[in-house]
Amino acid sequence: MAPARVDAEKEAQHELEVKVAKYSRGQGADLKALGDKKLKGQLSVKEKLYGQSAKAAAKAEKWLMPNDGGILEPDHLEKTYRFSQRDILTEVDLLSSRKPFDMILPVLGPYNIGYTPNGRYMLVGGRKGHLAMMDMLHMDLIKEFEVRETVRDVTFLHNEQLYAVAQKKYPYIYNRHGTEIHCLKEHGKALKLQFLSKQFLLASINSFGQLHYQDVSTGEMVANYRTGLGRTDVMRANPYNAVIGLGHAGGKVTMWKPTSVKPLVTMLCHHGPVTAVAFDRGGHLMATAGVDRKIKIWDLRKYEVVRSYPQRAQSLDFSQKGLLACSNGSQVEIYRDFGGHDYKLYMKHRILKGYQVGKVLFRPYEDILGIGHSMGFSSILVPGSGEPNFDTFVDNPMETTKQKREKEVHALLDKLPPETIMLNPNMIATVRAPKKKEKKTKKEIEEEMDDAIEAAKNIERKKKTKGRSKPSKRAKKKEEDVFKAKRPFLEQSEEINGRPDKKQRIGEEVELPKALQRFAKKPQS
Repeated sequence: MAPARVDAEKEAQHELEVKVAKYSRGQGADLKALGDKKLKGQLSVKEKLYGQSAKAAAKAEKWLMPNDGGILEPDHLEKTYRFSQRDILTEVDLLSSRKPFDMILPVLGPYNIGYTPNGRYMLVGGRKGHLAMMDMLHMDLIKEFEVRETVRDVTFLHNEQLYAVAQKKYPYIYNRHGTEIHCLKEHGKALKLQFLSKQFLLASINSFGQLHYQDVSTGEMVANYRTGLGRTDVMRANPYNAVIGLGHAGGKVTMWKPTSVKPLVTMLCHHGPVTAVAFDRGGHLMATAGVDRKIKIWDLRKYEVVRSYPQRAQSLDFSQKGLLACSNGSQVEIYRDFGGHDYKLYMKHRILKGYQVGKVLFRPYEDILGIGHSMGFSSILVPGSGEPNFDTFVDNPMETTKQKREKEVHALLDKLPPETIMLNPNMIATVRAPKKKEKKTKKEIEEEMDDAIEAAKNIERKKKTKGRSKPSKRAKKKEEDVFKAKRPFLEQSEEINGRPDKKQRIGEEVELPKALQRFAKKPQS
């Protein structure tokens, strides 16, 4: 066998072993130390199954996830947050080096940004009315126009063909050519917008603290609730369960669904107004920032603080691979989880002094962080932030016109009703627990008992010979039947009334008031 082929096989075997170790369940049980033969046999079978499953997962990853994500790896005493964008650009390939850019637009800012779910298109909105849509794959400007009034937020709908803009009085929906399609007057003066792609719902929070849900496929207003906690412009959708999270001025974070008048969860997160909220892709982690100069990481399975950091942030965002970006003034910081939700500083980027960062947002399926600031918008490289492997049936950055059309039709056919939005979506398609039977009233028990007594009295018995059918014996049998019929109903009435026939004994277990203790009967010694 050729030496080159032997080396390739060894390398492939080594890669497989590394991936198997990634999916293994830790160190196996020490079978030699066990004396019980039955337990030893059971554990050996289980360990063998664990090894087979880890090997199967490693082989599946090799074929289904061929690309590996990058990461900044320091040497010895180097720190990753000391690497500047200039240092990173000199080391990356030509295509990646074209992705970061700075657009200086000082007149119509500050700018808000949004991406499509597949990360191909970007929408920017200037506070003073500037709107622009770009194809980030080819770096082409698709449409640019001015609405000549305040723009507070922008978001794409199910694809790049339609997008919603929260303007001075009402939210508007435009198509990719800049034509106004709808004016959503029922939403009022919207401050923030979020689109729930699985349910085709556009959610907005207005200046009066009202939360609206509107179905964009039918135009129906699904829900309209008053939060009762005042004006807020902090709003984020949880990608895991489509629950809307709102941050309020009192330091509370509330979570809403369209079929509930009251919030599902109300959490006191900070000792001052909440400035930013972000949810992890898995839906189990939430990051909040407040005026009290703290960033907190919450575990939503226990509703407890996992980590707390003394840092201010005006905007927060989680990447697909779990990196956390936060903005403060003219500086952007990216944190990485080094295990056990221990987020440490991974990268830093400072914009020119005087520029105020408004929003940070990771671009899906790319190692790019979009930054909207007071003097325009920027894009920087963040190695390891995007998912390197995409499923073309879910999100395809290179999809054709035919694929787009088919995906839109499939999305409308697979549209979920608003009732499917809940804290634990795994409850869908499970059997609901049986309700406890309601206790019957005393009147109902008496009526059922009378019917049972009548039925017992009307039972006809066969005549028996040799003196067994005497009138006295037959009457005794009838009494026994009536008592048997009454017995279950008497027990039910005793449960309701608390068995009043039994007198409560005064003893050590019952403690009387001091005024009545002198009348209590003393126990005999």
